Amino acid sequence: MAYIINLTNGTQLAAVEDGTIDQSTTIKLVGKNYAGYGEIQNENFVHLLENFSSANSPANPLSGQIWFDSSSKKLKFYDGTKFRTTGGAEVATTQPVGLTTGDFWWDSGNNQLYAFNDDGGFVLIGPQSIGDTVSAMVTAQVRDTNFTNRTIIKGTVEDGVVFIVSNSEFTIDQSDPANVITGFDVIRQGLTLRNTTSGTNGVTASAHRFHGTATNAEALGGVAAANFVQNTPGQESSFGDIVRFSDAGYTVGAANDLAIYIDPANTGDEGVIENTVGKKIRFKVKSTGGVTTEPFHIAAEGLIPTATTTYDIGSSSYKFRNMYATTFNGLATNATNLQVGSNYRTGDVNPTNNTVAVRDSSGNLSANIFNGVSTSARYADLAEKYTTGEDFPVGTIMAVCVHDDHETDLANPADVVVGVVSDKPAYLMNAEADGQALALKGRVPVRVIGPVVKGSSIFVAQDGIGSVDGDGDLVGIALESNNNSAEKLVECVLKV
Repeated sequence: MAYIINLTNGTQLAAVEDGTIDQSTTIKLVGKNYAGYGEIQNENFVHLLENFSSANSPANPLSGQIWFDSSSKKLKFYDGTKFRTTGGAEVATTQPVGLTTGDFWWDSGNNQLYAFNDDGGFVLIGPQSIGDTVSAMVTAQVRDTNFTNRTIIKGTVEDGVVFIVSNSEFTIDQSDPANVITGFDVIRQGLTLRNTTSGTNGVTASAHRFHGTATNAEALGGVAAANFVQNTPGQESSFGDIVRFSDAGYTVGAANDLAIYIDPANTGDEGVIENTVGKKIRFKVKSTGGVTTEPFHIAAEGLIPTATTTYDIGSSSYKFRNMYATTFNGLATNATNLQVGSNYRTGDVNPTNNTVAVRDSSGNLSANIFNGVSTSARYADLAEKYTTGEDFPVGTIMAVCVHDDHETDLANPADVVVGVVSDKPAYLMNAEADGQALALKGRVPVRVIGPVVKGSSIFVAQDGIGSVDGDGDLVGIALESNNNSAEKLVECVLKV
């Protein structure tokens, strides 16, 4: 009968027939009555004693079988899939597979030990350095300028110190080259980055940086946090209160285009908005429809709307109290006063003093006295337009001249008087003609030289001037006395 061979768990491994040898496992299984079975049995025992010592793994292994790998000098066991090292680490240049939690792998390429964890990955045990350079947190001592040794931790990557951690602040002694750490002079309490020297005021001169979110900082760009805009120092800035700047103010734009400051040239309390580069300051708002519009801008020539007859100043509901200007050019729908000279007058239908005459409901215009050019006037003259060689002053006595280019000139004793240059004629004939208005009749001021007594006759003296003693044509009768011997204007009744 055949031998039935079972595994330790009771599972049948093989059935060995009489007189045969079963080679389904690493050792040979001998059947009943097999000739020469002794040699085979003895070799099986020897193989078990040496744990199948060989550079090659045993053929047909069983789960739990032990093999001594003579090439690596490692004792290994078969897990049902592969032979695994017992009591040491897997050695390979690449990550091995088939390990269980806690197994070790020695990375022979980088000379590092790893442990296999529950997540199916490897955890570096050490050393942290890879290859020929140092990349690790290195504890060291360095001497300060007081010749005191200070303990630090150097964050080192490829032999270069990237940062230093220290429990105190000190300055490295630079006199000994062996004591020098490249990129460091003053070591701050805490963590100091490479190339953050005392001369840079806390600003790292190279590309070494902290990358990530920081909950706080004492400075930004070398400027202390207290120097930045804050509504309450040391607190989050929500600017619920006034934000204050110095009188120097602040600027907006890459070229400091817009400046806002207090002008020190005056009283020191005058705010200034200055466009330092451009020619305009533009004002933009949202319309009721949400469209951005620009009602006006400020330029060198003044306050300018961006469109004609489009925008208003004030409204029917919200009016400015007063608007002052030297000149108003445009259409006014209403006015309270009208400027007359340097004074302002209201309108009135009655002949009221210091008012502007306005037609009444019947279309009549009322006034006590009308001074000006009119068909009817009090205390004035009848005049007519004549051309003159030049404009002569009021009161000049004029006569017909022989010149072809004008009609009248200064009167002299041999001339026949035409009239006297008038100021405000009551009635002006040929009003649309060229020339000056010459009074022909009525009362008018006359240029007279020498003393005058009221009622005296005034005669042509010379060059358009009259006198009591003149020997020329009669001009008029004096209506007033004047003892001044120099030339002056004397009101006369014309007799020309």
